[in-house]
Amino acid sequence: MELGIGIGWRPEIADEVEALTGVDWVEAVAENLCADHLPDSLVRLRERGVRVVPHGVALGLGGADRPDPARLASLAARAELLGAPLVTEHIAFVRAGGPLTASPRLEAGHLLPVPRTWDALDVLCENVRIAQDSLPVPLALENIAALITWPGEELTEGQFLAELVERTGVRLLIDVANLHTNHVNLGQDPAKALDELPVEAIAYVHVAGGVERNGVWHDTHAHPVTAPVLQVLAELRSRVDPPGVLLERDDAFPPATELAAELDAIRATLRRAAPPADSRPTTPRDAARDGDDAGVGVGVGVGVGVGVGVGVGVGVGVGVSESDGDDAGNGVGDGRRAPAAPVPAGTRDRTAVAQTALLSALVAGTPAPEGFDHRRLRVQSRALAAKRADVVAKVAPELPEILGDGYRAAFLAYAGGRPMSGGYRRDALDFAEHVLIAGGPADPVARRRLTYWWQDRSGARPPRRTTRLVRAARAALVGK
Repeated sequence: MELGIGIGWRPEIADEVEALTGVDWVEAVAENLCADHLPDSLVRLRERGVRVVPHGVALGLGGADRPDPARLASLAARAELLGAPLVTEHIAFVRAGGPLTASPRLEAGHLLPVPRTWDALDVLCENVRIAQDSLPVPLALENIAALITWPGEELTEGQFLAELVERTGVRLLIDVANLHTNHVNLGQDPAKALDELPVEAIAYVHVAGGVERNGVWHDTHAHPVTAPVLQVLAELRSRVDPPGVLLERDDAFPPATELAAELDAIRATLRRAAPPADSRPTTPRDAARDGDDAGVGVGVGVGVGVGVGVGVGVGVGVGVSESDGDDAGNGVGDGRRAPAAPVPAGTRDRTAVAQTALLSALVAGTPAPEGFDHRRLRVQSRALAAKRADVVAKVAPELPEILGDGYRAAFLAYAGGRPMSGGYRRDALDFAEHVLIAGGPADPVARRRLTYWWQDRSGARPPRRTTRLVRAARAALVGK
């Protein structure tokens, strides 16, 4: 299906997006939409014939657990409400712990990488099929940006994505900014990744800005798109004509004129990089350009082929795919492959222990698993805490208003000892409760305002001593 040139729709720039010319489609964060009604801006865009694609960030399909049915149902409801041609998610894990490890549930609040191993691929493919079967439209999956890599990886990013496509029929959302991020941070060659992945499986492309600090590239979506990112887009365009290209911007929103200029730069890059018509390589997608592939099914899930001694570290375990070759050539009409044998429980268990050990090190201060770059883990840990503070300030803007300049330091101190176990709104309430229990804020007017804010959203009174002791014991179980 052809999408054209699009931009990420965000409430903060809804008016600007509506006013832009030449926008064929938009993408909206699925979790920011209500399941039963749409923002007026999206309604108007749809009435003008602008397609809207929901983009999920919370499924955690790369996790050890099977996809959560409630989250899948929520994403499906938004796809139907929007009349979307497809939905998208990420090849990442966002939470760990829980029943598989008999430990407290931990939330990353961020997209974390999965190891590119054969064990991981087995779990991934099973989760793909679960997701595909639960959604009313195709699902495309995005490569993510990373600050860290897993030890003992067995596949390159391109090989991993190619194997995923071969086994499941899934299509891809390729983020060229993330390829650039991984080039700077991890030394991975974007051109090599593009050479190895099946470009004919691309559903669309993301382009976004970032910034380099102390030799680390941060994929902020809050800065202008840079020339190196556009060069990766050009590399991709020289290999394939992507069905759609979308500009992402999530913060520090510029004026509409700057957004329009970035879209123009994307269009110009695509034009310049297009190969001559007579030299353009033929791909399976070219043959299906008239719509034969509109029903291609897509899905994701990721597991980890890494075994970890609990509380100790990570040791590599090599697994053999249960479905290797079994479903080759057995494509189902919508692009999916025939069912494969279930992933052995032990594979998911190893995945769960490995991911919990890593996430606990990042958000709860437990020892770093063996084989990881400790410096990079510290950078990632600080980035997670900073993002957590920023998002809580957005979902509960009263907190930085009440606490003033002391908000950020107070929140980072709180986050250092209290991993997030629910969503950001729950985190905001827990932080306010923590400040009140500790006797803050020092200013009586601010304390009264914070108390009223907490009471309005949480309950009539702060928790009693027994409740506080239970919560303290729960926090101790994750190492803090």
